[in-house]
Amino acid sequence: MAQKDIKRVVLAYSGGLDTSIILKWLQTTYGCEVVTFTADLGQGEELEPARKKAELLGIKPEHVFIEDLREEFVRDYVFPMFRANAQYEGLYLLGTSIARPLIAKKQIEIARMVGADAVSHGATGKGNDQVRFELGYYALEPEIKVIAPWREWDMKSREQLIAFAEEHQIPIAKDKRGDAPFSVDANLLHSSSEGKVLEDPWVEPPEYVHMRTISPEDAPDVVTEIVIDFEKGDAVAVDGVKMSPATLLTKLNELGKANGIGRLDLVENRFVGMKSRGVYETPGGTILLEAHRGIESITLDRGAAHLKDELMPKYAELIYNGFWFSPEREMLQALIDCSQELVTGRVRLKLYKGNVRVVGRQSPYSLYDQDLVTFEEGAVAYDHRDAAGFIKLNALRLRTLGKRDRKTGR
Repeated sequence: MAQKDIKRVVLAYSGGLDTSIILKWLQTTYGCEVVTFTADLGQGEELEPARKKAELLGIKPEHVFIEDLREEFVRDYVFPMFRANAQYEGLYLLGTSIARPLIAKKQIEIARMVGADAVSHGATGKGNDQVRFELGYYALEPEIKVIAPWREWDMKSREQLIAFAEEHQIPIAKDKRGDAPFSVDANLLHSSSEGKVLEDPWVEPPEYVHMRTISPEDAPDVVTEIVIDFEKGDAVAVDGVKMSPATLLTKLNELGKANGIGRLDLVENRFVGMKSRGVYETPGGTILLEAHRGIESITLDRGAAHLKDELMPKYAELIYNGFWFSPEREMLQALIDCSQELVTGRVRLKLYKGNVRVVGRQSPYSLYDQDLVTFEEGAVAYDHRDAAGFIKLNALRLRTLGKRDRKTGR
């Protein structure tokens, strides 16, 4: 793209060294005005320093945007995803993936507000995040220009980045001068660590990598019992106390952390084609998933529940690959949300040393009929003799195949 065509760009800005270098690189390479956007997604860091650093690097105060998105993140992204019980490759709760479309959406909104020509992000050319950000940008603003510095500049090493920072008087904290032992992404749903000390999939992750959970071995030798209330598939209360979405997830994170719940060591298949090893911590999300499946077990019809389970891998893959704003994800979401209309009730769980276990569930819309399942005689709705015909009809094709195979000697 012609650099002279870019007059103003909205940068997804964390305030860290890498995005500060990108900020200055955009100014020097494109000669454009930079607008920064910093999202508070519950990553647990003070964000005001990002404002000060952006202004130090020449950004006008009115062009520094910092937004608290925690409630919107959980309400409009995390909770809809958890209605689907989404897990990529059967394990990963998609904590990084689900945050990207919200950031992309806000960048586009700000770009429209300030009349920007382009948006920019700090994702590398090897990872999934570049895809997630840019698919989001293009879905919401088809003609937007996208600047991905890691795919454009010729800086290949940490030393070159540090040299660029020093040349342009970008403040560098002492602990940022050397190579980080691993990279971290965090938000209210999870933390994700990868790279460096985690690259060998045979080597167990060092304990210092974990930041959201204590070790299950060090968790208390006492069971923690909790009750989670659901309305239409979304958690609304813990132990009878009504909470907002972000507050509730924060509470579950605290409970999960204290009991060593939510650790995952995963080798996954990236959308761009390579395998990568990540260490994830999703304490509250792990509890929420078990609780949601628990309430669904008594409120969803078998056909609906099994169809949801069949569709879940596709839904999870769409989110992982960055297609949150695609029509197919929205179609699946409509089906999933329809299934949740009567997923209301309470689930009792026990938390203990890395484990979460459903031990009770109740709902005003429960499909569980004790008269039907009891071993005692007297159930009116079920006649044991009906099972004989049911079995024979289901066995018909198997008997037909068996007769043929016996004739042919197979």
